[in-house]
Amino acid sequence: MAEEDKEQRTEEATEKRREETLKKGRTAQSREMGSTFVLLASLWMLYAFGGMMRSTISEMMVRAFAESSRYNLTDETIRPLVLHYFKETMIILGPVMAAIMVFGVVSTILQNGGIVLSLDPLVPTWTKINPLNGLGRFFNMNALAELLKSLLKIAIVGGVCYAVLRGEWSQLPMLADKGVDEIVAFTARAGLRLMFYVFLLLVALAAADFVFQRYSFAESIKMTKQEVRDEHKETEGDPITKQRIRSAQYAMARRRMMEEVPKADVVITNPARLAVALAYQKDKMEAPKVVAKGAGHIAAKIREIAREHDVPIVEDKPLARLLFKTIEVGGTIPEELYRAIAEILAYVYKLKGKVF
Repeated sequence: MAEEDKEQRTEEATEKRREETLKKGRTAQSREMGSTFVLLASLWMLYAFGGMMRSTISEMMVRAFAESSRYNLTDETIRPLVLHYFKETMIILGPVMAAIMVFGVVSTILQNGGIVLSLDPLVPTWTKINPLNGLGRFFNMNALAELLKSLLKIAIVGGVCYAVLRGEWSQLPMLADKGVDEIVAFTARAGLRLMFYVFLLLVALAAADFVFQRYSFAESIKMTKQEVRDEHKETEGDPITKQRIRSAQYAMARRRMMEEVPKADVVITNPARLAVALAYQKDKMEAPKVVAKGAGHIAAKIREIAREHDVPIVEDKPLARLLFKTIEVGGTIPEELYRAIAEILAYVYKLKGKVF
């Protein structure tokens, strides 16, 4: 059933689906990218402050060994001694740990494309605490892929470490005759060299894993054609409902238009198919205005209302056709039609005994 559902998810995720997924705290995250940033922070801090850290650690070790003979180690004295050296160690390593934390946060922000705050992953659900679901997460294709990827990474990193440290093995026996400073210097040099090569390897692995995670995430949020249609219907509205709304709006507009026909001065027809009602108030309008127009049964209704309210009806096929095509309801007559309309209005006003 899951395979069938996966086969049906052929459509790219819409912007709305991506936003909803982001709100739930689901993003494309590469663990290798985070590891690379953490290692970068360590390298940077050791390069910048390694000398000072080495000197401080050396002094602390020399002081500890020199003063060890004075200590009478008992249950009461060993605790403050351990706390003292623990505080000193934390002061030395504090900047490195802070840099690692900052770089880890930066890695997450860069992969997410910004800061993502979501409590959804913390909300307890039955699927999260169900032991059967938990076992299912351990024994699925994703878990197997992660296991194989981890084993491959361990093998590659292990090979790199072996190749780097093999050149240092010959110097290990000579460390027995060296002082603390030389031992620390050797360890720091070998460690930095090792971390540098591992960092280069992790950069390549992180780039490949980041591309893969983006692809896997995009595949996991794909939608079926029905989901796309449902979302479009939810966003844009049901087409049937929208059609009903448009029909209701059109009916209201037509009703308001018909209410203006009794106020018209003349209705120009062609004579059977089209009807255009014009009104003109000399003190309020610069030019005559189209108050109603229609074709077919709407034109017939306009003529019917005009007859009921003694609005003159004038047949003029070319003019009726031109007015119907070029002027919307509420629009005024253009200058090129002034003369033709003025002649009709003059004729109508003469019939009514008005002055134009």
